[in-house]
Amino acid sequence: MRAEQHYLAGLDLAGRRVVVVGAGTVAQRRLPRLVASGAVIEVISPEATPAVEAMATAGEFAWTRRAYADGDLDGAWYALACTDDADVNAAITAEAERKRVFCVRADVARLGTAVTPAVGEHDGLLLGVLAGGEHRRSAAVRNGVLDALRSGVVGDAAEQQQPGVALVGGGPGDPELITVRGKRLLARADVVVADRLAPRELLEELPPHVLVVDAAKIPYGRAASQDLINSTLIEHAKAGKFVVRLKGGDSYVFGRGFEELLACAEAGVAVTVVPGVTSAFGVPAVGGVPVTHRGVAHEVVVVSGHVSPSDERSLVDWPALAKLRGTLVLMMAVERADAFADTLIEHGRPSSTPVAVIQEGTTRAQRVVRTTLDKLGSTITAEAIRPPAIIVVGDVAALAP
Repeated sequence: MRAEQHYLAGLDLAGRRVVVVGAGTVAQRRLPRLVASGAVIEVISPEATPAVEAMATAGEFAWTRRAYADGDLDGAWYALACTDDADVNAAITAEAERKRVFCVRADVARLGTAVTPAVGEHDGLLLGVLAGGEHRRSAAVRNGVLDALRSGVVGDAAEQQQPGVALVGGGPGDPELITVRGKRLLARADVVVADRLAPRELLEELPPHVLVVDAAKIPYGRAASQDLINSTLIEHAKAGKFVVRLKGGDSYVFGRGFEELLACAEAGVAVTVVPGVTSAFGVPAVGGVPVTHRGVAHEVVVVSGHVSPSDERSLVDWPALAKLRGTLVLMMAVERADAFADTLIEHGRPSSTPVAVIQEGTTRAQRVVRTTLDKLGSTITAEAIRPPAIIVVGDVAALAP
């Protein structure tokens, strides 16, 4: 005979009393979604994990610092028995049964009157999967469905995406480092305006009907006019299309993203901004260079190297930067690296300062070269370093696993 199945339902707990007994790692996992539901939560436990204690201190729920006692479920709509004592969990479940309160028993799920499904969230959708107590199976199915939704393999939109523009930071190069939201919006695009540094593998995944516009900005060479890019975004959006402006890194870190937002706003085009993993921090991290480290660097400064220190257009206070002791991250600086190094040394940065150069970070072609500030220019020439590359100046560049 087929075993009875649970009845899957969504509970409206907003403003209703929920009791969680126990404040260990199991409760720590369940509490955030309960808090998000708007429930009036009381946690009963003599001790708590640091994370649970921090949530209580922030006022997200009430914490009663004592052991469970009969009567604690008075007025509750829902309860969770999350202690590490089976007898206490049994007593909580028994009280819940008497008072007709649905109760999840964390240690032996089948002995409770409710079970917690494997839950996931996607763009306003809340997914729950039950597999008769086979937790790994329910989690695997949940993950598979979420991946399919986020990649666009499974559609979730009842209506077509509204016209407009999404400024999406694609991350430092590896296609898996785009954000979940960025990947989802990309899957809904009618038009994609992409830079050269945007993860190119993502373009291959687009359906055939999607128009891809090349807005490549090749350093020190041919470049698409920013005005032309702006007008392209606006033109397609006003034609009823959903346009994704796909960039490498983050759109607002030397990516001219805000210029594009201003142009769209002036034209009356709706804009969604999706931050990306900036190459300034993501590339050094994957290359084994932490931009901060306890006892080594308490500051990080990110500088654009698209103009030399002597250029009248430069907005950088190079003498001030040279006096700092922390980490300096140079972007778009390969061609003028020797000039930046000479200027920093001239104004006081030690010539022996460690430097790491990471070319094409997070991609299969990634290279990491380590040198010192006085040898930066010659090292770049000798190693034939070419853009895109991130230059990290500071003692952190000498650290290695």
